[in-house]
Amino acid sequence: MIHNGMQTPASSRAIDTIAALLEQRTGQQIAASRLWRIDAAVKPILRELGMTSLDELVNGLVASRDGALSDRVVDALLNQETSFFRDAPVLDMIGDALIAMQRAAPGRRLRIWSSGCSNGQEPLSLAMLAHERGLTAAAAPEIVATDVSRGAIARARAARYSQFEVQRGLSIHRMIAWFEGEGAEWTARRELVRRIQFRQHNLVTDPVPVGGFDLVLCRNVMLYFAPEVRARAFEQLAKAMRPGSLLVLGASETVIGQTNRFVPSREWRGLYQIA
Repeated sequence: MIHNGMQTPASSRAIDTIAALLEQRTGQQIAASRLWRIDAAVKPILRELGMTSLDELVNGLVASRDGALSDRVVDALLNQETSFFRDAPVLDMIGDALIAMQRAAPGRRLRIWSSGCSNGQEPLSLAMLAHERGLTAAAAPEIVATDVSRGAIARARAARYSQFEVQRGLSIHRMIAWFEGEGAEWTARRELVRRIQFRQHNLVTDPVPVGGFDLVLCRNVMLYFAPEVRARAFEQLAKAMRPGSLLVLGASETVIGQTNRFVPSREWRGLYQIA
């Protein structure tokens, strides 16, 4: 940290304390080679509060009683990297899988869980995808979207995005059809947002959403868990899924060697099903 031209180094105690707070609250770990992220991530908080070091921030965390400062620090450390229609070929396959599921159970409404939904781009993409595939009106799937971050869920509910965010993953057709605004800020139409139930939820410690899901997406979440926490998270996901349902992980994630609750799907390459 820099103050009045002088560098104020963060102590290892402060870095370890903040990393431990993140792990305690979310189950996520920061690798030793990535601990530099802590200083960069919380710098806006320090600036706003007039603090000059991570040690001062840690003292503030200890003194804070309402937990609001802890929430802000944890939210700042979480990786909320996402985009609309991220990994488009995977989304296309998900669309095919939803149609196949609906045909197999025509009288039942499909249920989707977007776990670790970040700022909402993934569940909004799923809602658009379902509509484009003809899953509308009574056939529209129920979508539950959760994230451990209170701030991420608040932003997802508001569904307001920068021009960069909407242009990053949306075609002009989808922007015009589903968003309102121009220039710097775009907002998803209420009829799209209403198709999603947004909830704050900790995958590792909270009870899973009830009802049973046909499709669960948990992309790029397991990467940050220690092996024992990852196994517990897979167990939680399995509890939430119906027989024959599908699990979608991130491109660099796998169940192989991580859990015995899931196996690769024979029908849908790259997806997983309950063992």
